[in-house]
Parts: sequence; structure tokens; C-alpha cells
Amino acid sequence: MDIKEIQSLIKFVAKSGASEVKLEMEDIKITIRTGAIGTSSEPTFVQQIPVAAAPVAQSFPQETAAPAAAPPAAATPNEEDDSKYITIKSPIIGTFYRKPSPDKPVFVEVGDTIGQGDVLCVIEAMKLFNDIESEVSGKIVKVLVDDSSPVEFDQPLFLVDPS
Repeated sequence: MDIKEIQSLIKFVAKSGASEVKLEMEDIKITIRTGAIGTSSEPTFVQQIPVAAAPVAQSFPQETAAPAAAPPAAATPNEEDDSKYITIKSPIIGTFYRKPSPDKPVFVEVGDTIGQGDVLCVIEAMKLFNDIESEVSGKIVKVLVDDSSPVEFDQPLFLVDPS
């Protein structure tokens, strides 16, 4: 079960008015509760994976539409040079964070050399923090998103020079 299926399930449960839904599969157990915990009326999601991982319990606020990205301006000479770089894009909608936590250093800076599988940033989607790993090796040329900014699906995050 991937994150999109889980998100769809959470939305369905929130709209249905059900107070609790449990789903158990071979390797995953999911419980979604709405309005039953504490004083919050927000859906709660509990996921347990028995592969030596601790259970994750999170409360989800209602989704709000993130502001759309500004339309690109006319191409400048600098943007034309960017065509030789690989663009790393957001695989999900959420909030972009450059650090694993506020008191830690950023994952990558401009000029850092990265390898395939290196964590570049974290995107928070519905209170779940997702490590975004590089699928390419190279050098970070540009960070295209400010820390703590909302990002859309397929929005460019980094430019990488593969040479």
C-alpha cells in the first residue's frame, strides 16, 4: 500500500462520517479514527509495520489548497543554462523542509556532491515526514524552494549538475 492509497483512504473515512476504520494486511495494519480521540475532530491515523519499526500515530488536519506556484517569467540567459542540469522534482504535495529538525543542519547545500540515494530534503504530507532521496549523482547547483514552503506534486526542488 503506497502513500497515495493511504491518503485516499483517509479522505474517504473523513467524508464518510465513520468514527473508526481498521485495515489489516500481511505487512501493514492501519487504523483511522475521527473525532474519538481527545477533543480534536481531526482524523487520526495509526500505522504499524512489524518490521522492527515503532508504530506511528499522527493527527491530520483537514487539507487546504496550497498556493499555486507563480508562473515562470520570460526566459533569462541563466535559465537557458539550466537546461544542462537535471531537475529533481517533488514526488508529493506537502511542506518542504531542508533540515531533518529545526536544530539540525540542512541535508544539502549548493555545491555539495550527492550520490544516488542521498537524502536531499523532507516533505511533510499530512503529518508524515517523507525523506526525498536523490535518484541521480552529481553536484547541487541550485535549491529552488525556500525552507518550510508548500510544494506541489512535480514541482522542481533542486538543480543537479550530473557531470
